Amino acid sequence: MRAFRVAYDGRPFYGFQRQPDVPTVEDAMFDALRELGVLDGDAPDGYAAAGRTDAGVSAVAQTVAFACPDWCTPAALDGVFPPSIRAWAAADVPDDFHATHDAVSRTYTYHCYAPAADDARARAAASALAGEHDFHNLTPDDDNTVRTLDIALSRDGDFLVFTVSAGGFARELVRRAVALVHAVATGDSDVARVDRVLGSDPLDGSGGVGPAPATPLVLTGVDYPGVDFTADEDALAGTREIFGEKRVEGLVAARVAGTILDGVGG
Repeated sequence: MRAFRVAYDGRPFYGFQRQPDVPTVEDAMFDALRELGVLDGDAPDGYAAAGRTDAGVSAVAQTVAFACPDWCTPAALDGVFPPSIRAWAAADVPDDFHATHDAVSRTYTYHCYAPAADDARARAAASALAGEHDFHNLTPDDDNTVRTLDIALSRDGDFLVFTVSAGGFARELVRRAVALVHAVATGDSDVARVDRVLGSDPLDGSGGVGPAPATPLVLTGVDYPGVDFTADEDALAGTREIFGEKRVEGLVAARVAGTILDGVGG
């Protein structure tokens, strides 16, 4: 068995997990494994993934594991993966390793554009959400909603950067938590709203909290005790090159949009 660290730009995909009739990260990976001759069926032997990111969500440290030949390296995978998906590190793991169940923590980073936010209010709201709570009002899930969150918040120019860690996450929990903190930070809600959201009464309609947009969210860490991943230098260089190009494309697009805004008095 081998576990792989996989990075991807989630914007072209309808999430990680396979779905009928729409492109997903998992579908693209499985197509590549078939091309390599590693897969002949629905999924590789022993296959599991660390998490099922939503549509538009990206990753640095998504982790997948499956049985494969020794020659199946990150560089070999990247030879057939689409450019938006890159394997960049690997580790040999026991045959009973499970990429989902053996993960002891997962970390997401959310880049929230918030130039007008009050950082002190944001930190107060984030602090109130940290720790163990029943987050039933911050997820569409009906059960398994009690979680313990570690939330770090920092300012990076116009962005508030949320780093949220937990053993596991209910659906949309990070994005709804970000939306709640942002509402408090901008004055759209008071800090006391956090206590109401964490209360036992269900909040629906205008009282509920919808999710923040998906594209600023990145799966940045998945921890496994005793598993040491080794970077594949060739794959790592290719990953840096491709995502460096994507960063430049984004910077150019921002400059073009800024020029248009300036031209129309924005």
